[in-house]
Amino acid sequence: MCVLSFQKILAQEFDKQPTTLKTTLPNDSIVSPQDSIRPAMESVVQDSTQLKNDSIANPAKKPILEAIVYRKAKDYEKLDQKKKELTLYNEAEIKYQDFELKSGIIVFNYDTNEIYAGRIKDSLGNLSQPPVFTQGSQVVEPDSIRYNTKTQKALVWQSRTSQGEFRIKSEVTKKENDSVYFMKDVIFTTAKDLDDPEYYFKTRKVKFVPNKKVVVGVTNMVIADVPTPLGLPFAFFPMSEQAESGFIIPSVGDTNEQGYYLQNGGYYFAISDQLDLTVQGDYYTNGSWALRGNSNYAKRYKYNGRVLVRYENNIFSEKGLPDYQSSKLYNIQWNHNQDPKSNPSSRFSASVNLGSSQYFRQSNNSYNVGASLNNTMSSSISYSKTFESTPQVNLSLTATHSQSTNTQDINMTLPTLQLSVDNMFPFAPKNGIKKGIIKNLKFSYNLRGENRARTKEEFFFKKEMFDSLNTGFQHSIPISTNFKVFKYFSVTAGGNYNEVWYFDTTKKEYNPEKNKVEDIRVNGFDSFRTYNFTASVGTTIYGTFNFNKDARIQAIRHVMRPNIGYSYTPSFEQYYDTYAIDATGQTMQDYTRFQGGLFGAPGKMNSNMLNMSLSNTFEAKIRDDESETGEPKKLMLLNNLNFSTSYNISADSLKWAPVRMSAGTAILKDKMQINLGATLDPYALDNNNRRIDVYNINNGGSLFRLTSANLTVNWSMSSNDPLFGNSDTPNQNSIDNGGRGDDLFGQSMNLGDNRDSMFGNEDDDAERPFEGFYNAKLPWDLTFAYSLTYNNSQRQNEIVNNSVMVSGNIELSPRWKVGFSSGYDFVQKGVTFTQLRFERDLLSWRMDFTWVPIGTYTSWGFFIGIKSSMLSDIKWEKRKSPDKRFFAR
Repeated sequence: MCVLSFQKILAQEFDKQPTTLKTTLPNDSIVSPQDSIRPAMESVVQDSTQLKNDSIANPAKKPILEAIVYRKAKDYEKLDQKKKELTLYNEAEIKYQDFELKSGIIVFNYDTNEIYAGRIKDSLGNLSQPPVFTQGSQVVEPDSIRYNTKTQKALVWQSRTSQGEFRIKSEVTKKENDSVYFMKDVIFTTAKDLDDPEYYFKTRKVKFVPNKKVVVGVTNMVIADVPTPLGLPFAFFPMSEQAESGFIIPSVGDTNEQGYYLQNGGYYFAISDQLDLTVQGDYYTNGSWALRGNSNYAKRYKYNGRVLVRYENNIFSEKGLPDYQSSKLYNIQWNHNQDPKSNPSSRFSASVNLGSSQYFRQSNNSYNVGASLNNTMSSSISYSKTFESTPQVNLSLTATHSQSTNTQDINMTLPTLQLSVDNMFPFAPKNGIKKGIIKNLKFSYNLRGENRARTKEEFFFKKEMFDSLNTGFQHSIPISTNFKVFKYFSVTAGGNYNEVWYFDTTKKEYNPEKNKVEDIRVNGFDSFRTYNFTASVGTTIYGTFNFNKDARIQAIRHVMRPNIGYSYTPSFEQYYDTYAIDATGQTMQDYTRFQGGLFGAPGKMNSNMLNMSLSNTFEAKIRDDESETGEPKKLMLLNNLNFSTSYNISADSLKWAPVRMSAGTAILKDKMQINLGATLDPYALDNNNRRIDVYNINNGGSLFRLTSANLTVNWSMSSNDPLFGNSDTPNQNSIDNGGRGDDLFGQSMNLGDNRDSMFGNEDDDAERPFEGFYNAKLPWDLTFAYSLTYNNSQRQNEIVNNSVMVSGNIELSPRWKVGFSSGYDFVQKGVTFTQLRFERDLLSWRMDFTWVPIGTYTSWGFFIGIKSSMLSDIKWEKRKSPDKRFFAR
């Protein structure tokens, strides 16, 4: 049997197979039993005393093999005890000590501890089965390899390996030991196709320390196999499977208002696997500056969250000039989520967004017109606890914040306490069902306490804010029961007892010096108690209209739920006082010291209210020609059609309240949501447009007078291609920067990080093969919103709002995407905010262009850069930001 040595195979570069290959196949008659590898290997591995040159008298001699050799091959295996070589051919595999090697041919010399592996030719004469060398987490895919199992040194030709996001290819690699590789004539890239990368860096010498660093010499950037003048004399790349701390290189640019800038420079702190911190800042030559901190934290199976703190000192113009202005802006965001399984009986969550009202409108580091159109910021921090007692007790503490960015009014609760005791049935049997008035009688206890502050932004967390705090507690004990009458009517009756504690009240007093009535705050404990009675009766009526079974519409089902309720609240005039409204003191006015309290005030007039409502739903059965069983499918025609009104028995006039009507449906496979509302007033207006106690029909009009109406239409749709995913998924970047998640008012541009796609998840694109040019299939998605508001409460007969907003994306060709957001205001007769978005997916690179062509926020921005976070500083961007006006605080 003849097998070529590995050196000879390398010299021939595996161009020729051994001429004696056929004589080594298992069915060859030359192969003898003595050539069988299994008994030979057993004599080597399992019993070294049977080797020819071994001597039992020399116990100090080490065995030839230090571990069991696991091996296999498709064509043949051969053990040459004279040369001390093991040869495996075709789909060869060998495992020895801590490494694994797969290749077309493997030669293992267990005397010199060297392994040789390389490719072989297939039936078509093509080289195939290159070696795959695995040691620990390191995987190398060369054309050929020579490896010493004892010294762990290796020579590798045409090696391919991956380290993090890097893919490295080297002509020759020398493995010095477990931790150091020296490479010659190297290319490295983040492209997925290492054989045909869209770009790469080329260098002659590389020192590679796995999981630690890559140090390269003179490096040149090559794009599409064309060398560029971009290069470095040397470079250092830290490599680690874990996050590493490091500097963040800033962007350089200029603006008309603030001069040249360094933006988004800073440092990343990899504190631990559960916590990190990013600190970034900006500096402008006119003196403006900004500082931001972003921290993410997580504990598996417990919680996760993020804290984002931003502060900006913006200067407009120059000191000494008449238009010089400055503003100090800040924004704090905190999101905390608890794993529900970590503690089922208690939960803590936080969603905080507070700061300067003008932050998202004037910030230099993010640009989102949707934020400038958003009028509110809100926050909530809550903790809840459930006590598994009988009855069950629920406790929650919530701190809330609501801020108007237009009026700069702030409303906060610090905090709100809620305690509730579950329903108790004192007369219900321990076993069996609860039936009847007495057995269904139940009561519970609820406690609500608030510490609320109403203030302006300029007094936020200052003395003026804390001086305006209002504190109160509300105790309520609802009692109710339910039963049926006449079999089909459900009756609910009950009452509610309330007791309210306030720690500050209001006293009205006439001030003769100022000649006006003043509200004087009186600090101290005070309380009042109220009660009321309620009852309601309702039922459900089903109606079905059947049609011909062969018709498209086979049946229509109508469900009506009428309800009539009565409520009675007596007068609590004992809590009312009087005050003089002029200097004479003769004209008196009633008031209650509890007015403006957190939980309202007791009413002076008794209330007898009769409430009526009717809800309707319409559903159809449609013949389903595609059904295998022949069963019809259900189609919702109207999700709701509701009418409600009330009648005040105690009122002297205008007893009827306006009728409120609302309707909603979903069509086009639930993609289009249509909602309609209207208010119908039965009373007429006088010549001064005031409601009078005369029915409109008796005043020469119709039965009802339409006072207001509104219509909203929302339509979200996309092609069946999964490219764009779920169009209902909100854009988190826009939300973080104060805008809307549906991008109807434009998409946010995060100037600190442009690596993410504007059009969704790029992983789907990466896995989708290139299909050439499109014929008729263009992946797209579209979001459409229409709003109409009509007002005629005082004979205005005017359309208050009539606007349409559209946002969409389309892929014109593979990896070319276009998006837009625009609209039209029919009342103001003008185009609303318009934004155009263009993006080119360059595989390892991304290029985008955003443009606001018209309006106050005219701007544009261009970016091209590498997606990889490791090479994120290799980019070029240029933009013209919209002109901003900075207002002094």
